[in-house]
Amino acid sequence: MKLSKNIILLDGGIGQEIYKRAHSPDSHTLWSLKIMIDNPDLVIKVHQDFITSGARVLSLNNYAATPSRLKKIGMYSSFGEMHQVAIKLLKLAIDKSPISRADIKVAGSLPPLVASYTSHDERPHKDLYDEYISLIDQQINDVDLFLAETLSSTKEILAVTDALQFYSLKKYISLTLDDNSPLKLRSGELLMDAVKLLKDRCADVILINCSRPETVSIALPILKNSGIVFGAYANGFSSVEKLEPGKNVNVLESRKDLDPAEYSKFAIDWAENGATFLGGCCEITPNHIQYLSKELVKNGYRISNYDL
Repeated sequence: MKLSKNIILLDGGIGQEIYKRAHSPDSHTLWSLKIMIDNPDLVIKVHQDFITSGARVLSLNNYAATPSRLKKIGMYSSFGEMHQVAIKLLKLAIDKSPISRADIKVAGSLPPLVASYTSHDERPHKDLYDEYISLIDQQINDVDLFLAETLSSTKEILAVTDALQFYSLKKYISLTLDDNSPLKLRSGELLMDAVKLLKDRCADVILINCSRPETVSIALPILKNSGIVFGAYANGFSSVEKLEPGKNVNVLESRKDLDPAEYSKFAIDWAENGATFLGGCCEITPNHIQYLSKELVKNGYRISNYDL
């Protein structure tokens, strides 16, 4: 028996899809932002393809536009511009799509501040909190919700939930897990403890993202047992271990055994076990989301933004 007939369908790996279509741009550490300036039509097309695929929660292409990352490459002066361009391009994509804006939710991004898959941010809580506040300020007037994603540690959880609480915003929190120890965050902290913390902090939704789908399947029961609305959007990388802070994602390899049909098997299983938020992360393409959308309908689910 299905625990929920309604599914919130997210998009997939926006940045990685842009990267692939740009035919391996140079090793600029913030390549997804560079392409947004150099080739905005490509970014618009990626957004459009995810909309056409059936996704109804669309993320801005601003994951890498944090003050910390921009400062490292001398681009902090472009902080505001990067976010405004990302907002403008997604709006254009929606305007050009056959789907009404009323049927789409735009998600602002609250990512790891320094780098993905690492918990080595030694700064005090106040510094992380202030940076998340600045990210919210840049996006809040143009988004329907914020997705705090790829969080690797309870330190990040504390900072981002405090920032969201300051604005009385809903807390959609997504964690990335150690693929070698699926019941732990990448910091080594227990997923169970992180979920308890999020429950104490009144998280509205808890998700797992940018981990292998096999990892998600092992860990998802802990989210289910929390009693909080939950979901997942996995990646299609063979491994993320080669990616070091400041390095380009071109050092990572995509899996050859995770085509749309195979990914959908995982995602449908998550839905059968009560997940209501589904989508994809890096290497999950519009084709994956389109196939999943059709499989969800075939299995009796409705794709709906009923409670966002």
